[in-house]
Amino acid sequence: MKTKPKGLTFSEEGHRYYLDGVRTTSVTTILSAGIPKPFLVPWAARTAAEYAVANPGASVDEIKTAPDRERDKAGVRGTAVHALAEEIIYGRPVDVPDELYPYVDGYVRFLDTFRVNPVLTERTVAHRGLGYAGRFDSIAELPTLHGGDPVMIDLKTSNGVYRETKAQCAAYSLADFYVEDDAPDMEIQIPEIQATYVAHVTREGTFLHPLARDRAEILEHFEVFRAAHSIYRFGLAKHKVLDPIPYPATEFEAAS
Repeated sequence: MKTKPKGLTFSEEGHRYYLDGVRTTSVTTILSAGIPKPFLVPWAARTAAEYAVANPGASVDEIKTAPDRERDKAGVRGTAVHALAEEIIYGRPVDVPDELYPYVDGYVRFLDTFRVNPVLTERTVAHRGLGYAGRFDSIAELPTLHGGDPVMIDLKTSNGVYRETKAQCAAYSLADFYVEDDAPDMEIQIPEIQATYVAHVTREGTFLHPLARDRAEILEHFEVFRAAHSIYRFGLAKHKVLDPIPYPATEFEAAS
């Protein structure tokens, strides 16, 4: 009989987490299914319309898929910035492409201004009870905030900072454990996070937005994540509508 592997791992193929060999849902998947994103519809419509105006001869398929291409382009940029940030926060030298220099320059100024001291970066976490996993950007100490106690900082390169990030960071902060990439079967306790933030990395600079200002707000945001998790699981279940209840027999029908 084949035994299941122990530990928390991530498979690049299909972008999936596995806990003790069992597929585990990612935090972002749960939030995507459990929290409405009404802004996406007008954004997609506007992006498609702008492409159509700028490209009069474009086909319907080209116009229709313009939002997907814009999203993918932003995703590539975000991945590149995250990779550079992982090196820069530890003071390691990096080669910065010209198109990313404004982002990196602002991020360096943010690190210097807030005197960011990294505790943990890019670690995978899991929660056995709710069955989720994910990877946080950084846990750090900010000497000028929270007495230097550990806080979680999520990096975003998107156009804005959105509300579901509160629940995302709460889920990471209150996970059962994290693992090192080279020791996926060794479960390590996460430091007690005192607050959560977004470092919004833009061309104009990096701006630190509070998410949860204290431990109590992290717990509040975790309840939002729990609700999203319930909605996600409801969507997964095969909820079949039952057959209609037969009409009861009338006196006339009973007599006949």
